[in-house]
Amino acid sequence: MKLDTRRLTRAAAIAAIYVASCLALAPISYGSIQVRIAEAMTLLPMIWPEAVPGLAVGALIANLLGPVGAIDVVFGTLATIIAALITLKYKWKILGYAAPIVLNGIIVGGYLPFVYGMPEVTLWGFNLTVEASMLAVAAGEAVAVLLLGIPLLNMLKRTGSERK
Repeated sequence: MKLDTRRLTRAAAIAAIYVASCLALAPISYGSIQVRIAEAMTLLPMIWPEAVPGLAVGALIANLLGPVGAIDVVFGTLATIIAALITLKYKWKILGYAAPIVLNGIIVGGYLPFVYGMPEVTLWGFNLTVEASMLAVAAGEAVAVLLLGIPLLNMLKRTGSERK
């Protein structure tokens, strides 16, 4: 991918919007139950490959400025990067839409109970707190991706913004 001025500007704008929306909506962007509205943009690699570095930088800065700490900076950012790369590779396929939901659910939902000191509830060898956290994060991600990201993607396609 050649980064010309237009693509570089678009990547920077995506990063800035990601950070601004996370900080402006901090009460729902961070926490054990979250709907990170910025994650609606994780579908943008389907139309713009430069969205991948934009999302990576945006997630990194948002996680650096957020309250969770180093684990979120490393693993939360990594979840967004991997999801964006899968979305780019499997554009317009179910896997491309599902990657941000599944990866953030597993990765972010997997460490949040430990960050927030949630009590462990174990049943038949399963840590239900972790599983519940994974499901909660995946549900919040599904809201962002499916209810906001798909309409965003469709609007950008309809307006002819695709691949410009």
